[in-house]
Amino acid sequence: MIDAPYGELEIGQRKVSKGRTLTEADVVNFCMLTGNWLELHANAEFAKQTMFGQRIVQGSLIFSIGNAMIPFDPEVIEAFYGCDKLRFVKPSFIGDTIWATGEIVRLEARGDKHGLATLLLEVANQREEVVMSCEFSLLVRKDRLKPVTGPQTG
Repeated sequence: MIDAPYGELEIGQRKVSKGRTLTEADVVNFCMLTGNWLELHANAEFAKQTMFGQRIVQGSLIFSIGNAMIPFDPEVIEAFYGCDKLRFVKPSFIGDTIWATGEIVRLEARGDKHGLATLLLEVANQREEVVMSCEFSLLVRKDRLKPVTGPQTG
């Protein structure tokens, strides 16, 4: 989504990712990585008794996958700045396919070398339901870094 230096960005620029299906392996690996073994995510029999009727994918996993689905150019991105108004508005289930949409909603200059780009980041499922929404901010360079090409031989 952010593939140009700060001065080339415009409010309203929008991109949609390719789809990605959420898997059992995603959920189990995320449980192991984070230690989040809540029964709502890890215990099918327990989850049947909940309002969802089945296990749900961790919201923090949806956020992690969703923001990574929008491509960012490392030559212009300095850092992840923060996230505001994060909401999980619908559950995601194993087997759902999700897409991420990013739209630049705010641009703020930050000194001589950077600017702050804020995107409305939404993740939607195959039923076209938004499942997650947030304002996602990145510190963007005004000048592109030169790629490192490795040692020169000759």
